[in-house]
Amino acid sequence: MTLIAQPIQFDHSGNFNKLKNRLEHQVGKAIFDFNMIEEGDSVMVCLSGGKDSYTLLDILLTLRKRAPIDFRIVAMNLDQKQPGFPADILPGYLKALGVEYHIETQDTYSIVKEKIPEGKTTCSLCSRLRRGIIYKVAGELGANKIALGHHRDDMIETLFLNMFFAGKLKAMPPKLVTDKGDHIVIRPLAYCVEKDIARYARGMEFPIIPCNLCGSQENLQRQNIKEMLTNWERQYPGRSQTIFTAMQNVAPSHLLDGTLFDFKGMQMGQDVAEGDVVFD
Repeated sequence: MTLIAQPIQFDHSGNFNKLKNRLEHQVGKAIFDFNMIEEGDSVMVCLSGGKDSYTLLDILLTLRKRAPIDFRIVAMNLDQKQPGFPADILPGYLKALGVEYHIETQDTYSIVKEKIPEGKTTCSLCSRLRRGIIYKVAGELGANKIALGHHRDDMIETLFLNMFFAGKLKAMPPKLVTDKGDHIVIRPLAYCVEKDIARYARGMEFPIIPCNLCGSQENLQRQNIKEMLTNWERQYPGRSQTIFTAMQNVAPSHLLDGTLFDFKGMQMGQDVAEGDVVFD
């Protein structure tokens, strides 16, 4: 596969510029709301070759130019040795962009294909292997922050995946500390909608590299959840945003988790922040 890795300057329409401004505003707001990036941070941006990570890197580079703080950006790609992976595309693109980068080559593809039976989903094992490598490389590169390209729709889908299949009210946090406490993972695209990212990536003509390992699996539950949400959005426009807003307005006293709210210790006359705990 041969793709042009040279960034191109476009005479974008007013609509595209509005889209660009909206995405930049949303990323900037997420960074501010969750204090994702601070003075002197070294941010490793995980670049897969997909639309989300290209957009993330592009917007972070733009925002850094006018940010009131100084921070380092280093792009990192994990070459998992998938058959047919065009290994020259990302180095060529990043060199032309003039950004610091690192390509890590690890044959996780063979491990996944060996361990996972044909027809079974590979995401769980692939994700664990990839996460361990990412943390290791971040340490080697001196990065204290790891930026991932998950967006609003990823977070909503994860909420329903955990509800339906894990029995948990749990989604993707915009910011988390790794298990060992060595790094902070951030998701600056948290407020960004996938369809906007897709439009932006098309307009910028990023050299997209498809994932032949997981992207082609038809039996992924995430795809089923995505289809469900798409149908809801088509029938009830704005529902996805309402769900996302709900994720930011949690009332522990109206759920059933005794570790988050002291139901046993509740007394008459007690002031409960969420209001009437019986009839709401």
